[in-house]
Amino acid sequence: MSSSSTETYVDVTMPQMGVSVAEGTVVEWKKQVGDWVQADEIIAAISTDKIDTDVESPATGRVAEIIVQVGETVDVGTVMARIATDAKPGEAHVSENGLGTGEAAAAIEAPGEAGELQGDAEPADGATAQRPRPAGDGGRRYSPVVMRIAAEHGIDLSQVEGTGRGGRVRKQDVLAHLEAAPAQEPPMHIESPYRPDEPAAPKTREPRFTRPEPAAPAPAAASVAAGGATLSRMRQAIGSRMVQSLQTAATCTTIAEADMSRIEVARKQAGLTYLPYQARATIETLLEMPQLNATLEGDTHTVYTDAVHLGIAVSLGTGGLIVPVIRDAQDLSVEGLSKRIKDLAKRARANQLTPDEVSGGTFTITNPGPYGSIMATPVINLPQVGILDTESVVKRPVVVTDELGNDSIAIRSMTYLCMSWDHRALDGAAAAQFLSALRKKLENWPIN
Repeated sequence: MSSSSTETYVDVTMPQMGVSVAEGTVVEWKKQVGDWVQADEIIAAISTDKIDTDVESPATGRVAEIIVQVGETVDVGTVMARIATDAKPGEAHVSENGLGTGEAAAAIEAPGEAGELQGDAEPADGATAQRPRPAGDGGRRYSPVVMRIAAEHGIDLSQVEGTGRGGRVRKQDVLAHLEAAPAQEPPMHIESPYRPDEPAAPKTREPRFTRPEPAAPAPAAASVAAGGATLSRMRQAIGSRMVQSLQTAATCTTIAEADMSRIEVARKQAGLTYLPYQARATIETLLEMPQLNATLEGDTHTVYTDAVHLGIAVSLGTGGLIVPVIRDAQDLSVEGLSKRIKDLAKRARANQLTPDEVSGGTFTITNPGPYGSIMATPVINLPQVGILDTESVVKRPVVVTDELGNDSIAIRSMTYLCMSWDHRALDGAAAAQFLSALRKKLENWPIN
């Protein structure tokens, strides 16, 4: 909030919409300078790499200044507008008298379109704006959001039919093009990082003495890497949050091994992956031992005993990551969790999540197993106090004991359950007990 001797203002800032969201683009101003706005009334629409959402007014008053124009992309926390809170409704002003002109009037006539005109405006000095354009686009101009989505999914924007003014390609056009094209989603999990039963490549006898081949020139990318490159805004945002977590939480990691053989049978019968079974077992364990179904903000430790709002980390590839939240996950079956996880992952990669779907989690599961990893130490997703890392399920020999106490070696589908937890909120005994209870649920899963 800022003030002068005669007026008091409240700032409208670009909100933080996810762990790795570093900036946002103003798509539309719902209010113009001079308009009256109520607290919590929608004042603007913004778009980020992951979420499109509305921005609510933080106070009641009159819009005194719009700082960030439609189509501009700014960092999270940037002041976008100011509201005069000491103004009174009913006072005359430019917008309500119908005197708005220029870009403001154009934005009112076609709300939302101006957000797609990135690069159309000429600089004040008359020089031509130099902005990067996709190859083969014929000189067409695109908004930052459109270009990001196209780059992430490898879309040739010259092949996308635009429905905006003058045939301009809007974000909705790119998403529709992406939806129509056959897509291959990355798997949520794999059975093993190895490839069993593959024949070994035939060996060829090499001459006893050979002249070494001249070294091939290093690829161009290597020289770029050697020179160093600045981290992207998104990577900087992720790094900032992770460093904050490590500096704030007293992070410890506890690891348990679990036999997934019964889950293996159940999931094959149902045609599902391991993840929804692991999620369901985790939810049941959290309800029984809610010390980890909690948040810790400052000195306020909140334990949730009746509901589990489960976060599932979703990789966006080079676009970073995001953690959608399944609210009241305890009400969903394994099949229901599977559908919800797939839906959230699909919409996360298509930038279709809402703000409510990326906030309010009480515990998080991250699932790097599809990429072949077998053990990790995840970073806690503050303000939560625990995060479970589910790794690859790998067949390996283990010692098993029958009902008579006889030991034998057998092949079992095994995995590691790696959980990081906040020592400020609980101790190692509670973490070990939690993982032990979770392991027992997975190893004794009922099979039809």
